[in-house]
Amino acid sequence: QVQLVESGGGLLQPGGSLRLSCAASGIVFSCYAMGWYRQASGNQRELVAQILYGVATNYADSVKCRFTISRNNTKNTVDLQMHSLNPEDADVYYCNAYPVDSGRNYWGQGTQVTASS
Repeated sequence: QVQLVESGGGLLQPGGSLRLSCAASGIVFSCYAMGWYRQASGNQRELVAQILYGVATNYADSVKCRFTISRNNTKNTVDLQMHSLNPEDADVYYCNAYPVDSGRNYWGQGTQVTASS
């Protein structure tokens, strides 16, 4: 059974930082590009950052130079370090495993990042 379990969401402080983590199980981790997506209510899910097995990464323009994605191929985890947060970053963040060759695309259950009032 494939599981992607996210953690680390919480209250966003403008200018602050948060770190999201995703632990994957049930897949051959090296055969998947790992990514983080986010989705606001009523909007389409959008790519935030993606990392291939090595160090190749891809970022949405809106998060470049603020967010860093990393993966640990031994622990089967992928993290998203977020800095210089602003209220527009408040969304539900989803971990994604995308097969490099063939297979099914997998999603986590999502973790909420909420803007402070």
